[in-house]
Amino acid sequence: MARRKFLLSLAASAAVLTLSAAARPGALAGVNGGLWELTGPQFKQPLHQCVADSMVLAQVEHRGKKCTSTVISDRETQTVIEYKCAAGGFGRSKITVITPRSLTIETQGISDDFPFGYTFQAHRIGDCGGGQSGNPAH
Repeated sequence: MARRKFLLSLAASAAVLTLSAAARPGALAGVNGGLWELTGPQFKQPLHQCVADSMVLAQVEHRGKKCTSTVISDRETQTVIEYKCAAGGFGRSKITVITPRSLTIETQGISDDFPFGYTFQAHRIGDCGGGQSGNPAH
């Protein structure tokens, strides 16, 4: 009986790992976390953001907030991700991979009860330094 419960638990864990792996879009497979520089007309100056996972770039408007995401479409160099945040707000971002170090991100949604929509460029400029978390301002 204990062995059967262990095997069922192991199978459930494998299924969860499979679902987690499937949630990452293939378009971002070669795009790593690190220190990214974000530029666009909505930023007064370039924003430096340290991210462990490049998927976080899909929710720049809600950075630092706990959000869940769903991959809507996934092609070789482009993915669309929708996300909802626990504290309210949501968004939809289309990420186009130019190179593994250069992305174009079109994003729109609701933040702090107001609509937002803009396009920005993201360039990976290196690895994250000790404790660097990026500019909170945009």
